[in-house]
Amino acid sequence: MRNPYEVLGVDPRASAEEIKSAFRRLAAQHHPDKNPDDEASADRFKEINLAHQILSDPDKRAAFDRWGTSAFSPGGASPPGPGFGDFSSVEGMFGDLLDALGMRPTDRGNVRQRLRLTFEEAALGCTREVSYPRTDLCSTCGGDGAEPGTVSQTCPTCHGRGRLRVPQGILPLPLERTCTRCHATGRISRRPCRACHGRGIAQAQHRLAVTIPAGIEDGSSRVVDGAGSRPRRDRSPGNLEVVVEVAAHPFFRRSGDDLTCRVPISFVQAALGSEVEVPTLEGKAKLRVPPGTQPGNVLRLRGKGVPRRSRMGRGDQLIEVQVEVPSGLTDRARELIQQLGDELGDELLPERKGFLDRVKAWLG
Repeated sequence: MRNPYEVLGVDPRASAEEIKSAFRRLAAQHHPDKNPDDEASADRFKEINLAHQILSDPDKRAAFDRWGTSAFSPGGASPPGPGFGDFSSVEGMFGDLLDALGMRPTDRGNVRQRLRLTFEEAALGCTREVSYPRTDLCSTCGGDGAEPGTVSQTCPTCHGRGRLRVPQGILPLPLERTCTRCHATGRISRRPCRACHGRGIAQAQHRLAVTIPAGIEDGSSRVVDGAGSRPRRDRSPGNLEVVVEVAAHPFFRRSGDDLTCRVPISFVQAALGSEVEVPTLEGKAKLRVPPGTQPGNVLRLRGKGVPRRSRMGRGDQLIEVQVEVPSGLTDRARELIQQLGDELGDELLPERKGFLDRVKAWLG
């Protein structure tokens, strides 16, 4: 028996969807119908099927990852005991022991769903509807597993208990395992539901309104209890984890609870001072630009940032001033600016004067 990961050509960390995709591609390529009278292709098809059976089953895959191919060989490296090699029942002595001790890793039905938000939705909070595939009780049979109009009966294997006792010669405690015939429900039907094939659960698209708190950050998540999938009809649904992705904003950048943005103003506004309109999360606001504002100065609008999640209040909005130099001057404008430059000199330009003084000192 070859390594099933090598057979399907997938990484040992591959997801269930990647494994399924690789299987479908290879199965279509080596199917006997497409390769009649090709014995090598038929053998390859069987090998692909076996690899998929192992890697698509969480318990079989875990057994292979731990013990390798010996987990599926009689007398191999797997722990001895009744039923361990019977992976078609997804049970075994080692799994029964962990299950009895409440330590067995099983599918809890948790679902992860990504939700993309606008910058404003994440900052101010919102309620969004998410749609995702979820496994729950079959809507056709109501979870009974029987075709509508028929009646299920007590499982003759477990006598309605849903569990089977497993005798253990090497362990002092009696163990129980899930009945694989009725899937722990204690009842079976002679006419299984065609929608769910008698499993009592089926996958369908589910819609749910999720409340996103104000101030949530990119990559954060919200957990909705009981909104995940039902791994088996006798178990409760798992949880839904909504992972938030926040879109970039054309004006704002976030720094903790503060927002930053850059606003261009004219030379006249910077020199004489003025009141300008700037964008905020709620719309426009007035910002006072003091006289003598320099390029790169940061002005502050208090309480216009992101609502704080850890305490009351909101952060601030920080505005970096960009002084715009006019271009395409007329002759008259050029003459006036030249007169202004002559009038100002170096005394009214302290940064320029300081720079020139340092250059002179450096040059000696």
